[in-house]
Amino acid sequence: MIKPEWLKNKDTIGVTAVSDGIDDEQDERRFHNGVRKLNEAGYNVKMTDNVFGADRQGRSSSGLTRWKEYESLLDDANVKAIISAKGGNFLNEMMEYVDFEKIRSNPKWFQGYSDNTWLVHCITTCCDIMTVYGNNFGEFGMDSWHKSVSDNLSILEGTLKKQNSFTKYQKDFGERITGLEGYNEDSDVIWKCSKGEDIEFQGRLIGGCLDVLMLIAGTKYDSTEKFVSSYAGDGIVWYLESFDISAENLMMNLWKMKECGWFKNAKGFVFGRPLFFNDHFADYEEAVMYGVGDLDVPVIFDSDIGHRGPRMTIINGAVANVKYSDGKGEINYIM
Repeated sequence: MIKPEWLKNKDTIGVTAVSDGIDDEQDERRFHNGVRKLNEAGYNVKMTDNVFGADRQGRSSSGLTRWKEYESLLDDANVKAIISAKGGNFLNEMMEYVDFEKIRSNPKWFQGYSDNTWLVHCITTCCDIMTVYGNNFGEFGMDSWHKSVSDNLSILEGTLKKQNSFTKYQKDFGERITGLEGYNEDSDVIWKCSKGEDIEFQGRLIGGCLDVLMLIAGTKYDSTEKFVSSYAGDGIVWYLESFDISAENLMMNLWKMKECGWFKNAKGFVFGRPLFFNDHFADYEEAVMYGVGDLDVPVIFDSDIGHRGPRMTIINGAVANVKYSDGKGEINYIM
């Protein structure tokens, strides 16, 4: 497993819109503030042109343009990490242009969540390079960084190995006035576990947004079964979360992933809080257990991963120890 170089002072962080871009005044204010905050932290920031472009369907530019802009950051020797501008809907349009050999020969951190699962998951499983499922760039633009954001930077610097579950989370999208708002932490964080007791398990992390992983499964970009077989000796810890999914789709697609061999060698699952979920057929926990319950491994629910911030920073491909006790959790990297 290839680990890109940890960030260090004076390095450049690239920002590009591999999915959607931004096109409103509040977002622009937030992004410019993010640049200022990272400059104050000792980093340079380089943004590609498509960051400030978007259509109403969730794409910043054509698939080819998105790859070319990403490639320009790969080619810049000063850029040590690439962070996605935001999520969206159509990162898949970029995938046919992605040169995985070039990425493999020039490993750099790539970070993002939601639709960015296309790259986060595939770079790790196809290229054997660690990636980060974590904040899109906008989170760095909040006026006062939440601990999750400062932790994110510390993890990229290699100075933080352990993350504890947070105390509060934001249940719904918060009202924006200035564009620089932090999280509206209005709900208690309470992790749950299928085993109902103190649990500890360890393995190599892989996962992302289920809405996207369901699309990847079975395509030519799917190297997941090979990945989980290659690292069978470490065991696999799956982290999964969803944006907008129904109980039926969740049940059927977890079954599909299992049939594709994805869950071989699984030591445990960590599910984040779903953002939108249609529970007409079953609640979230019932739907998940339909898909993975017969594997007889611990399944954690309502973790600090995914669309309901604050979120932990998850390193795809890293070995991690996961602990659960009395509604709280901990993820400790073993690097």
